[in-house]
Amino acid sequence: MLTRFTKLAACLALPGLLVLAQPAAAEINSHTLKFAAQNQKGHPQVQGMEKFAELVEEKSGGKMKIRLFPGGTLGGDVQTLSALQGGTVEMSVMNAGLLGGLSKDFSLVDLPFLFETPEQADAVMDGPFGTRLAESLPDKGVVGLGYWELGFRNLTNNRRPIAKADDIAGLKIRVLQSPVFIDLFTALGANPVPMPYPELYTALETGTVDGQENPFSNVVSAKMYEVQDHLAVTRHIYNPQIVIISKKAWDKLNEDERKVIRDAAAEARDFQRQASRSQSDEALAELKGHGMQVTELPPEEIAKLREKAQPVIEKHSAAASPEMVKLLNDELAKAKN
Repeated sequence: MLTRFTKLAACLALPGLLVLAQPAAAEINSHTLKFAAQNQKGHPQVQGMEKFAELVEEKSGGKMKIRLFPGGTLGGDVQTLSALQGGTVEMSVMNAGLLGGLSKDFSLVDLPFLFETPEQADAVMDGPFGTRLAESLPDKGVVGLGYWELGFRNLTNNRRPIAKADDIAGLKIRVLQSPVFIDLFTALGANPVPMPYPELYTALETGTVDGQENPFSNVVSAKMYEVQDHLAVTRHIYNPQIVIISKKAWDKLNEDERKVIRDAAAEARDFQRQASRSQSDEALAELKGHGMQVTELPPEEIAKLREKAQPVIEKHSAAASPEMVKLLNDELAKAKN
């Protein structure tokens, strides 16, 4: 005579009843998350956001939705970061170095002339260094989901061509609201003017600043060629961008929902990087087509820029954790080899 236990075991062994022995199906609830950033629709940053939103909806069976707010419509980066910490905005993507206000170690990624190629940046940011940086964030109210790219920054202005390092002296240059950028352009002899990105075009148009520095794709998407005549290819800083989510929002998600977000962020990262890199050369050609005068600084002038930037590198390296500086240098050496 079969006991209750053996009867149950026999039932579970039947093919048609195997479902009884399987883990519960993924528990995905309905969520709508606001995702804010600075660049305009069509920019690789926003293309990455659109891909991410598409992947989240697909992976969640339509239950999780991402509302996109590009173009700085919810405020500049500093304001957006504060909103994430407060939980009024759920997600953003911004230059990783801007998180230096939360942890000084993040300022290391904005050091001048740190990376020579995007692939070096990928290796460093996707490896132990980038992971350690992200681990410092939850205590600051945000959670890191991975690194995208903005690309190499170059200098534009409306006063004169920049053919040598000394030509930068005296120019009023809008910079990111970041100590590294302020110190760098002070060291180069310019007058740095920190301001939020959404205010930049008007500042260029009215002459509040003479110029600015951004990757080619930003200059195109914001139509800065309408108010800037000269472009110098300086590649002075490469910007990894970090995708972050409010910890308050993260804590409301269960593990299945978090997996949807993580997986979508990883897939969107690869898509976004490719989009950014493929558009860089196209953007430079477009800027030339709009009549911008493009100057390629010779190697000896780039060397002078590096020399002027060295005190800035030393200052901000000294302010960071010695352990993280060593890890960065070790990982960068591996990437270069």
